[in-house]
Amino acid sequence: MLYPKVNGTKISYYFICHRKLWLFDRQLQFESDFSAVEEGKFISETTYPEERHEIQLSDGAVLDFYDKRHKVVHEVKKSDKMEDAHIWQLKYYLFYLKSSGVTSVTGRLDYPKLKKTLDIELSKDDEHKIQEIFDDMTAIINRVNVPERINKKFCKMCAYYEFCWA
Repeated sequence: MLYPKVNGTKISYYFICHRKLWLFDRQLQFESDFSAVEEGKFISETTYPEERHEIQLSDGAVLDFYDKRHKVVHEVKKSDKMEDAHIWQLKYYLFYLKSSGVTSVTGRLDYPKLKKTLDIELSKDDEHKIQEIFDDMTAIINRVNVPERINKKFCKMCAYYEFCWA
């Protein structure tokens, strides 16, 4: 079962910062003017120029690109610093496709600047964990008050930094 308020970005934010997830869900989105996000889009588009980029899914999620011949969903990232979040975002896409009837699809995280790739598959345990994540995300999103801010090294590089710390 897919949850209507879930997409790949929110899955990623769930692993990075619950406050960011809560704010993003309320349309407080600061990424569009944030240079790090623009750099990531540029890397994705220029590293794989022959691929059709930004394939829109019905939940609002966007696949970086899909290799039909090999049935591989690619997620392109500039850094592996948030790799756990990247892995679960990609697993969500695999889960979404499987739930939509697209089977035998795998994933690949591409880190072009690092010349690194990581192949990702969706296991039954992952599917159960995604259901648990959905339930937890729903509870976070439905909170009346914004979750507490966190204080991690990566906060200073976040598009929401001024909102949380100014």
